[in-house]
Amino acid sequence: MVTVTPAVSAPANPSAGTAGGVTSTSAISSNTSPNTTSPASDAPTSSAPATPTSAAATPVRVATFEGDGETYGIGIAVMTLFTVAPTDAAAFEKAAIVTVNGKPANGAWFWEDSIVPGYATEALYREKNYWPANSTIDVNLPINGLSAGAGLQYANSLTVNFAIGDAHISHVDNSQHMMTVTSNDAVVKNFPVSLGYANTPTYNGTKLVMSKGSVAPGTHTPLPNGTVEMKSDPGESSPYDLLVPWSVRITNSGEFIHAASWNGKNIGSRNTSHGCTNLNVSDAEWFYNFSLLGDVIDYPNANTKGTVQPSWDGWGWWNVPWSQWTGGGQLSAS
Repeated sequence: MVTVTPAVSAPANPSAGTAGGVTSTSAISSNTSPNTTSPASDAPTSSAPATPTSAAATPVRVATFEGDGETYGIGIAVMTLFTVAPTDAAAFEKAAIVTVNGKPANGAWFWEDSIVPGYATEALYREKNYWPANSTIDVNLPINGLSAGAGLQYANSLTVNFAIGDAHISHVDNSQHMMTVTSNDAVVKNFPVSLGYANTPTYNGTKLVMSKGSVAPGTHTPLPNGTVEMKSDPGESSPYDLLVPWSVRITNSGEFIHAASWNGKNIGSRNTSHGCTNLNVSDAEWFYNFSLLGDVIDYPNANTKGTVQPSWDGWGWWNVPWSQWTGGGQLSAS
C-alpha cells in the first residue's frame, strides 16, 4: 500500500500505487480543478448567484465539477454537488435539462455521498453509453427556490457548457502485459505494462482519468513533469518515498498510470506494482500528455479474484449496470 501526498521529498526505490484500502491525503474527487493538472482544492463551478430561501427552509447550494468551455473525455459524467443533502430528487430532476449537440440527452441521474469537502451529496448524470466524440454538452439547472425535500430549498441556479474531445479508450490486457490506446476507434499506441502483485492487485473494471500530476503543498502550482509523491504505508518492510513523474490518477484509493523507471525489467513481463499500472518513462510521458479528464481505461482481467473498482472509489460510474444506475442510487425522483 502507499500513501499519496502532495508534499515534495526525495525519491526512493520500489514500486508505487495500490488498488484497495490505501490512505491518500491527496485523493482526487469531484472537485479536481479542470483548469489544472493536479488534485485541487478549488471550489467547483457555481455559475449563478445564490438568493435567499424562505425563512423556514434550509438552503441547499449546488455547484458543478465541470467548467464552462473546458474539454473532457467521453466517459465524464455531469457532476453536481450539494452543500446539504436533498431528500427529494423530484423537483431537481424535473427542472434539470441536459443536451448533447443541442438535442435532449437520454441519460439518468445517480445520487451518492460526496467526498468533496464542503459538499454532502453528488448527483451524477450520464447516458447508457459514452458521450459522442467531439460533442457539446449543455447543462441548465434552473432550480433556485425549488424544494429539495421537506424543510430544504435550493438557493441558486446554475448553467455549464463543456465539450467532449476525441474518443480516447485504452484497454489493459493483463495476460499480455500490454496496454492498447485508441482514439476514435483507431489504435494509436501499444505499451508494455506491469500491474499489481497478487497481494496488491489492480482493480478490474472501467476506470476514468481523474487527474494528472499534483500541486506543490499549499498552492495550486503543478509540480513539474506530472509528479506525484508516493509513500509506503507505515510499517511496511521495504519503506519508500518516491516522486513519480507522469502520473495519471484513475482511482481515489491510489491507482495511477505512471512512469516506473525502477521497474523496467518487469514492465511487459511480470506484475510487480502495488496496484498501479507501471509504464516505461517515455510511454508514460506520452500517455500523460495525451489524456483528458474523463478518458476511459478498461481493465477486463487485471486480477484473478474478479475484484472490480467500486463506483464510489473515484469515478467508477461505468461499473454500475445501467439498470441499477437508472434506479437513482441513494435518491430517486420516481
